[in-house]
Amino acid sequence: MEDIAVNQVLRGSGFAIVSHPFTYVRILVQVGHDPLPSAGGGNLFSRKFSYLTRDFAYAKHIAKIDGKAGLFKGLAPRLCAGAIGTIIHNSVLKQCHEADKFNVEAEEGSLRHVVNETIKETIASSCAIIVTYPFRVIFLRCMVQFIGKETKYSGVFDSVLTVYRGEGVKGFFAGLIPRVIGGVLSVWICNMLAHLFNTYATYDEKRCQTELKCSQLLSSFHRYSAGLIAHVYTHPFMLVSNLMAVNNCGLAGGLAPQAPVYPTWLHCWWDLGRNGHMKRGRSLFF
Repeated sequence: MEDIAVNQVLRGSGFAIVSHPFTYVRILVQVGHDPLPSAGGGNLFSRKFSYLTRDFAYAKHIAKIDGKAGLFKGLAPRLCAGAIGTIIHNSVLKQCHEADKFNVEAEEGSLRHVVNETIKETIASSCAIIVTYPFRVIFLRCMVQFIGKETKYSGVFDSVLTVYRGEGVKGFFAGLIPRVIGGVLSVWICNMLAHLFNTYATYDEKRCQTELKCSQLLSSFHRYSAGLIAHVYTHPFMLVSNLMAVNNCGLAGGLAPQAPVYPTWLHCWWDLGRNGHMKRGRSLFF
């Protein structure tokens, strides 16, 4: 279990480092900061639309202002959140299995077995989200500083003091509720869809050199597809959580005129839905 956790932490950290500039861009897009001019375009059906040049162009824009190192603002708290979250998730999941509270004799791969495993994973994921959420708040605010060219959040420990002095303990958990809801829904949607795909999707065994290898490949593909679908349906919760994490925190990116000040996350949800912004920042390349 320890070796698995270490490998997961290393893989997660590597992915976080490589993807961080694009995560940076996505977060700025989500809070509504689009400094680059829009450009016209069309899709395969010749439908006209306007899109904002983001991803690589946006990353170049950030690097031009803050240098290449500026693309990695907030990386340290993000790595802390990832590493601690992985350890907590694995530890809680292990305890759930050992406690045997939710174990009901069921055939592996059956719906009852999937539900039991999903309940355990939900508990583990929720614990990881709650414990590491303060780091998430810090890394989001480190990124949003770009909008107002501020330096209020500069390091993990200094940022902890900044949040505590300005907002108290509750500042570390701004936007936590929609984040937990989104995380729980993501686990259930992903697991249930993967179960349906694995149960009802068929394949020609004669065309597979090895049935086990083909089965594993299909299972991974089904899991990946389920994850994409879960991302689409849980994005609004993640978006609202990110906005509330920086809302009215003293940074220009969380104050008017850049962003409205919301009293609760439900007000934020209603405002985004009313203005058709629920999909904002969901995809970088499309």
